[in-house]
Amino acid sequence: MSIQFEVLHVCKQSGARLGRLTTPHGVFETPFFMPVGTQATVKTLTPEETKKVSEGLILSNTYHLWLQPGREIVKEHGGIRGFMKWDGALLTDSGGYQVFSLTDMRKITEEGVHFKHHKNGSALFLSPEESIKIQEDLGADIIMSFDECPPPYETYDYMKDSVERTLRWAKRGRDALSTNQALFGIVQGGLDKELRKHCALELIAMDFPGYSIGGLSVGEKKHEMYEMTAFLNPILPFDKPRYLMGVGSPDDLVENVIHGIDMFDCVLPTRIARHGSALTTEGKIVIKNQTYEHDMRPLDPNLKTKVSQYTRSYIRHLFKAEEMLGMRLVSYQNLAYLKHLMAEIRQAILEDRLLDYKEEMKKKTNYFKSR
Repeated sequence: MSIQFEVLHVCKQSGARLGRLTTPHGVFETPFFMPVGTQATVKTLTPEETKKVSEGLILSNTYHLWLQPGREIVKEHGGIRGFMKWDGALLTDSGGYQVFSLTDMRKITEEGVHFKHHKNGSALFLSPEESIKIQEDLGADIIMSFDECPPPYETYDYMKDSVERTLRWAKRGRDALSTNQALFGIVQGGLDKELRKHCALELIAMDFPGYSIGGLSVGEKKHEMYEMTAFLNPILPFDKPRYLMGVGSPDDLVENVIHGIDMFDCVLPTRIARHGSALTTEGKIVIKNQTYEHDMRPLDPNLKTKVSQYTRSYIRHLFKAEEMLGMRLVSYQNLAYLKHLMAEIRQAILEDRLLDYKEEMKKKTNYFKSR
C-alpha cells in the first residue's frame, strides 16, 4: 500500500480526529485542506508559493489534463509532479465531477460516459478503466474511483440506479489498477441516508485504502451536508482516511471535522480571491468595497505572510485598476488563512476543545453568519 493512516487522538469534546497520513511524497497531519491545481497549477500562484500556503499536498483534475495537454505529454514529464515542478504529494480526481458539471454535454451509459469537448465539441469517452489509466499516467499518490456525482435532489429511483452503477464502476476501476497508487472509493447517494449507507458498506467490502464522500456541496443546504457527514461518521472505517470532496469554506471545514472528516479540497479560496473576497482571521471581507479605500491596515492583522506588507488600501487599488497582483495576493492570503485555520483545528482537537474553538470563531468572525 502506498499510503498509511493512523488516528493519533480523538477530541474528547467533539469526537474529531487528529491523524497522520503517510504518502510517498510526504507525511501530513490530518485534518488538512488541499488547494486545487486543476490544470497542474494553483491559479495565479507559483509552485513555490503554493508550497508555503499548503500542507504540501494539492489536487489536480484528471478530465482537464486529459483534454489539455493530454496524458502523453504529462507522462513524458514523469507525471504531474515533473510537469509542474511540484515536489510534494498529489491527489487526482477521476472526472466524475464533470459528469455532474457538464450535464448538457454528456451521456451516461453502463460502459462509461460520452462527453462533448467543452471547448470544441469533439466526441470523448471516459470509462472507469480509462480514468484509472489516465490517473496512472498523471502519477498522483492518491487517486479516485470514476463515479457519477448526481444532483442532490434527484428522484429515489435515479439515485439508486446511480449508486449501483457507481459501485460497479468502483470495482471495475479497482480491477484495472496496475500501480501501487492509493485508490479511494467514493460514497454517493445524494441526501438519502439508506442509499449512502448501502454505498458505503459495499465500498468498505471492496477494502479501499481510503474513502471519499462525493455529491455534497453541490447545491444542497448546509445542514443537509452536515447531517450526511454526521450519519456516515460511525459507518466509515475508523482506521482509514475520509475525504470530503469539494468543501472549503471555513465554517464547513470546522463542522465537518467535528463529523470525522480528515481531508478537504475546494476551488473556493482561489475562486473568490479573483473576485476580491479575502478570508482572514477576522472574517471574510470584500476588499473591493469603498470602505477599504483609506484603510492602512494589512489584509489580515493577525496572520504574518508576504501579503502583510501591503495595505488594504493598496490591494483595493489593485482590484479597481484590474491589476493581476491583487488576485495573486488575495489568493495567497486565502490559502494561507485556511492552512492557519486547519493548524488551529488540529491543535484544538489535541487539546480536547474543538467545540470551544468553534464558539470562539463564531464570536470573532462572520463565517457562520450565512445560515
